[in-house]
Amino acid sequence: MLLLILAYLGGVLTILSPCILPVLPFVFARADRPFLKSGLPMLIGMAATFALVATLAAVGGGWAVHANQYGRAVALVVLALLGLTLLSSHVAEWLTRPFVALGNRLSQHSDGEHESIWGAVGLGIATGLLWAPCAGPILGLLLTGAALKGASVTTTLLLLTYALGAATSLALALAVGGKVFALMKRSLGAGQWVRRALGALVLAGVAAIASGVDTGVLTRVSLASTNRIEQKLIDAVRPMPAAVAAPAPKPGEALPVEGTLPSLAGATGWLNSTPLTPAALHGKVVLVDFWTYSCINCLRSLPFVEAWHDKYKDHGLVIIGVHSPEFAFEKDPANVAAAVQRLGVRYPVALDPDYAIWQGFNNEYWPAEYFIDAQGRIRHHSFGEGGYAEDEDVIRQLLTEAGYKDLPGGYVQPGAKGAEAASSGDYDRSPETYVGYARADHFASGQVAHDDAFGYRAPATLATNQWGLAGRWTVHAQDATLDAADGSITYRFRGRDLHLVLGPGSDGKPVRFRVTLDGQAPGADHGMDTDADGNGTVTAQRLYQLVRQAHGTGERTFTITFLDPGVRAYAFTFG
Repeated sequence: MLLLILAYLGGVLTILSPCILPVLPFVFARADRPFLKSGLPMLIGMAATFALVATLAAVGGGWAVHANQYGRAVALVVLALLGLTLLSSHVAEWLTRPFVALGNRLSQHSDGEHESIWGAVGLGIATGLLWAPCAGPILGLLLTGAALKGASVTTTLLLLTYALGAATSLALALAVGGKVFALMKRSLGAGQWVRRALGALVLAGVAAIASGVDTGVLTRVSLASTNRIEQKLIDAVRPMPAAVAAPAPKPGEALPVEGTLPSLAGATGWLNSTPLTPAALHGKVVLVDFWTYSCINCLRSLPFVEAWHDKYKDHGLVIIGVHSPEFAFEKDPANVAAAVQRLGVRYPVALDPDYAIWQGFNNEYWPAEYFIDAQGRIRHHSFGEGGYAEDEDVIRQLLTEAGYKDLPGGYVQPGAKGAEAASSGDYDRSPETYVGYARADHFASGQVAHDDAFGYRAPATLATNQWGLAGRWTVHAQDATLDAADGSITYRFRGRDLHLVLGPGSDGKPVRFRVTLDGQAPGADHGMDTDADGNGTVTAQRLYQLVRQAHGTGERTFTITFLDPGVRAYAFTFG
């Protein structure tokens, strides 16, 4: 119930958000009509369409996104026709001649006696198609949750509740607007001029949406930004993980049964193996490791998983790495295959771009390990880094239960290097920081222009954990793309290591870069992907280690300048 209330309040606040501004003219265009017969059906159609489109986006992924783009195009045409009919009665008569029924719904005869409820609903549907893609971060949160867990009745109900909240605030605005327009018509006799003004506003709104002004310029110039309010609502609405890490088992203590090994049929492909099934794995102890190749926590735990594979593969252990991507580029099978080869992963890897296996385990984390006994039962799980000795004890206990003998002793000591080496253990190190606007924090270069090219300036000084852009960038939900050479990113960080997930542009051309620490070449503090002078090249979409401080985890100002355009920056992580 609390989630529904918060989603509803988030919808009510949408009227203060910049993205709702281009929709308002379409709503006020019905202000001089009876609310129950015109305004209410339009708002219901708008809310229902929003919930349907958003649910389809959760279910169908990319297909629905493309389908909705066609819906937007159709809606723009319909609403442009509406604007023309409002602007000129002669144009209205000419346009509606071939489509009398549609014309009667959209034309603005002032008496309203022949107003069609279904026409108002149709207008609401068209408006809903336009509004759905820019409905704000709460929609993004709900769709992300649906993508990870699968669409459900709960997801649709939350989306509909959010839409109804927005419809409520628009209904109040419509009621106030209706009184204003009625007063103008009675006192000034200006009905025709009001209608024409509304027509001009509708056409201006169509132009704004078609050109992207509604999600670009309006975001920057709006005096009523609700980003902070919406972010607090997101933090409150964000679902808590369904599971928590199990406590480390005590030596000799029986492990509980937590469930059974789910189906692996959701994998879209397999690396290093033919497709595996729970039935084929019966009699083997199985370790399922959820990972993704640009995740620093996954990379630091990977040497232990690889070492367990080498140590116990001939003693009844089967390790399955389930690759569930965080970023879009990690869905590309070729990228995953290249990463598997580069990282030296030799055990079976299941490709899980649709989160089918992830959902089957009800998983919430990268990395996550699930330990399955020879009877196909989940007996233990662990999340995140650390606890490797306890995990190896679980492996040995399950192998012993399965009847395997003469197991090799001791604990693995991988001796990992580079980005795979253990973290510094500094709990004050900077947090993971996303560059895309969907999850960006501590950005210090002013307002972010969503999906629009914009010239940024980095501030002269940064507080700890603040960062900024310089140069011409286009910031997307997941990344920032450099539009012109010599753009840079600056971060005031604390930690031994600094990593940044980067990729070349759509043309795949390498991008040269140069790194400085406190304005100087890094020298002995350079990372594995830079030299002592700070030079490096982005050649693939992956995590790059740019800094490894030779002496401790002090606070430094990091700057990376890209000498070529096209680079895409995703997220910082620290060690």
